[in-house]
Amino acid sequence: MSSQNPVFIPGPTNIPEALRRACDIPTMDHRSAAFPPLFERAKSGVKRVLKMDEGEVILFPASGTGGWEAAVTNTLSPGDKVLAARHGMFSMKWIDLCQRHGLIVEVVTCPWGEGAPVERFAEILAADTAHEIKAVLVTHNETATGVVSDVAGVRRALDAAGHPALLMVDGVSSIGSMDFRMTEWGVDLAVTGSQKGFMLPVGLAIVGVSPKALAAMEGARLSRCFFDFRDMLKLGTPYTPAVGLMNGLGAACDMLLAEGLDNVFARHHRIAEGVRKAVAGWGLRPCAVAPALYSNSVTAIVLPEGIDGNALCRHAADAYGVAFGAGLGEVAGKVFRIGHLGMLTDVLALSGIAAAEMAMADMGAPVTLGSGVAAAQDYYRTNKAAPVKAAA
Repeated sequence: MSSQNPVFIPGPTNIPEALRRACDIPTMDHRSAAFPPLFERAKSGVKRVLKMDEGEVILFPASGTGGWEAAVTNTLSPGDKVLAARHGMFSMKWIDLCQRHGLIVEVVTCPWGEGAPVERFAEILAADTAHEIKAVLVTHNETATGVVSDVAGVRRALDAAGHPALLMVDGVSSIGSMDFRMTEWGVDLAVTGSQKGFMLPVGLAIVGVSPKALAAMEGARLSRCFFDFRDMLKLGTPYTPAVGLMNGLGAACDMLLAEGLDNVFARHHRIAEGVRKAVAGWGLRPCAVAPALYSNSVTAIVLPEGIDGNALCRHAADAYGVAFGAGLGEVAGKVFRIGHLGMLTDVLALSGIAAAEMAMADMGAPVTLGSGVAAAQDYYRTNKAAPVKAAA
C-alpha cells in the first residue's frame, strides 16, 4: 500500500507533518530539568481539550485499552458491581476487561447501531437504592458501529437518582474530534489515546481523573502495578516515559487549540456530513439507527446483501492503496467503515469517497460512479470551513 495515500480508518489516523517532527526529538534524560516543562505542557493541553477544570491528567506508555484498565483497577475493588451497555465491539471489550478483573457487570444488551440506553440506565440506577453499583461505563463513540452516546444524559440519570457511582467514559475515538466536557458532564474518568483525535502514533494512554475518582483510588483494592495512579502522581514518571510522544502530545494540543476547539468539532461534523451525504447518494445507510446517534469521527456503512465488507476493504487496499475499516463482531462482513477524524479536510474526504465508490463498483455493488462524490461535493461547496483561529 502506498504511503502517499491517506488512511480512512478510525485510528490510527493520519499524522500531520508538524506532529511527526514534534515526536522526532533527540534522546532526553527524563530525570533532567528539561523534561518537566515538556511533561506539563502535554498535561495542561489535554486538560483544555477535555474541558477539565480540576483533577489530574495521567499519561501511560500504552494504548487506550491500558487506559481502560487503569481507570478500573485504580478505583474499584474485587466483587464491585458496575453497569454497562453492550452495543458494539468496544463496549463489549470493556465489559470483558471488567469481568476478567473479578467485577460483577450488570450488562444491558442493545442492538448494534444503538447507543447507551440512557432511560434504561436511569431505571436501574433509581432502583439501586443500596448503591451497589460503583461505576457506570459509557462508550462515548462506539467505533465499530459509528454511534455516539449521550454522556450528559447518563450524568443526568445518575444525578436524578442521587446515585454516587463513578462515571467512566471511553472517549478513545471521540476526544479531540468531538465535543467532550469532562467537568460539565461530571465525568470521573475519561480515557483516550494518542492515535486518534490527537493525530499521533499509538503509544500513550491518556486518562483524565476527577477529584472524586482520586478519592476512590485510596480505597480501591483491585491489583495494579504498572497502571497505579499513586505511583504516577507521586513520581510523575516512575518508569521510562515515551518522551517523543509526550512532546508530540503537547504540540497536538497546541494545534487543536490554535484551530479552536469549536472549529475542530465543526470541521469534523462537516466532513462527516459530507460522507453521510455520499452514503445516501449511493442508496445505502449508516449502521447507526438514527441521525442523533451519528458519529462525527467514523461512519459504518451497511452494504447490500451479497457484498462482503471485509473483502471490500481488502480489495480497496490491493487495488487502490487505500485503507478503510472492516466490520467487527456482529457486523463483520456486513459493513465497512470510513474514518473521518484527525488530520482530514474536505478534499481528502472526497478522495476517500471516490476510492470507496470504485471499490464497491468493482465488487458488484449497485453504486453509480460519481453519485456519492457529487453529493458530498454539493454539501462541502455550500458548507464552508471556518477560518483557523490564532492560538489562545
